[in-house]
Amino acid sequence: ELMVGGRRRAVSGKVDRLAVAGDAVLIVDYKTNRPAPECLADTPQSYIAQLALYAELLKPLYPGKTISAALLFTDVPRLVPLPEESMAASLARLTRA
Repeated sequence: ELMVGGRRRAVSGKVDRLAVAGDAVLIVDYKTNRPAPECLADTPQSYIAQLALYAELLKPLYPGKTISAALLFTDVPRLVPLPEESMAASLARLTRA
């Protein structure tokens, strides 16, 4: 569960890949879209929200570590890092929903 918009909400999902190294945690989620988005601006917001939720859920498990996320589109392959600002904006939209 996670507090979103002042309410506790259940979150269900599976992190495809998780790497922990030193003071950093990286979440990578595989996507099979065809064609793959060219850039972050073309990436579906639901994907960004998904990883933003995963990052929030992992923060208490990895205190003091920086958590970052990326989408790996397997069709190309193309790795799209998700900036912290994009994930924060996505969570803010969820809180208004």
